[in-house]
Amino acid sequence: MIDIHTHVMPGIDDGSESMDMSLQMLAIAAESGVHTIVATPHCNIPDEYENYAGDEMMSLWRQLESAAAEAQIPVKLCRGMEIFATEALPELLTERRVWTINDTKYFLLEFSFGEDPDFCRYILRKASDLGFRPIIAHPERYFFVQDDPELAYEFCVSGYGLQVNKGSLMGRFGPGPKRTADLILDHGLCACIASDAHRPYERSTFMTDLRDYLEEEYGEAYMRLLLEENPARILSGRDLLGFEPIPFR
Repeated sequence: MIDIHTHVMPGIDDGSESMDMSLQMLAIAAESGVHTIVATPHCNIPDEYENYAGDEMMSLWRQLESAAAEAQIPVKLCRGMEIFATEALPELLTERRVWTINDTKYFLLEFSFGEDPDFCRYILRKASDLGFRPIIAHPERYFFVQDDPELAYEFCVSGYGLQVNKGSLMGRFGPGPKRTADLILDHGLCACIASDAHRPYERSTFMTDLRDYLEEEYGEAYMRLLLEENPARILSGRDLLGFEPIPFR
């Protein structure tokens, strides 16, 4: 499996608090069948987590890579960021002040939970016009998608990838995200599922239960598409695969 959304870089956001914790998270991922992880620290959140690309971020990244190699954890690490949507986002992308996923045109995009859908459309279109390919982080958790799941269909057919959280699908964020995650999968709108892991416990990097759940509920082909094939395509910058999207109306 490939996990494209994790907060395993230590001490820079609300995820891992230390290098030891990061190594625990990577070891848990490996034990559960994950062979590649994308580290996606929060970025561009004003007055909270800025974390722009630069020497400091690169130094921390190299420390994590080195520590994982020394600990002989059999997981490949890739760079990325969970980039918060602001008016500055297009400029940040073109100036390379943020990390895309594995240096491809794909990037992980986060919206405010109560964002105006028109602003979402604007940011997604601007980024796409610049040649970048947004992957929308956990759309099922946004109130505006819960209120109008047709937006998930609109985003999908517009060419944007939808990344559902493991925790949402397993019911760990409550009934709203669970119901919306189910709808996104049932309507063929999901590009991939990731852990969005923050700790070695609770929101963890453990993915075996998710793989088993998907295979039982949706079949092996859909499971492999969401946990292996599309994540691999994102890492290599190739087009996403999927089933025919089913509209809500």
